[in-house]
Amino acid sequence: MEQTTTLTQHIQAAPEKVWSVITDIPGSAATLSGVEAVQLLTDGPYGEGTRWKETRKMFGRSETVEMWVDQVDPPRSTTVKAVQGGADYSTRFNLAPRDGGTDLTVTFGAEIAKPTAATRIMMALFGKMGLAATRKAFAKDLAEIAAKAESL
Repeated sequence: MEQTTTLTQHIQAAPEKVWSVITDIPGSAATLSGVEAVQLLTDGPYGEGTRWKETRKMFGRSETVEMWVDQVDPPRSTTVKAVQGGADYSTRFNLAPRDGGTDLTVTFGAEIAKPTAATRIMMALFGKMGLAATRKAFAKDLAEIAAKAESL
């Protein structure tokens, strides 16, 4: 079972500036109001294998998830992965220059490898609600990334 959602935000900043914002893991709690805390687990610059724990408030409660960089093609794209509660999460950022700025597209996917009957029912009942909340959170993240990149 897989669910995906895609959103795009046009940002009045060069791809390199947008890239510097989305790859600034230590600074993400300051940029993104939905992120409460970040704890780096690896040293060095952003790249494949970079790992961190991110605490976000979702549905009124704080959740901490370990995340890692799965793929990186600066300043064009990067994919971040996480596994939690039996689901594999993938977030892909694509940056495309357009009209002197950047189109930043985020594609978020959640895949449950071995869904139980109860999980299937929950996804059918709450999947659309969860996806709507996820889209709202990503739309807010994109607006905050844009504001930060445009101020650099």
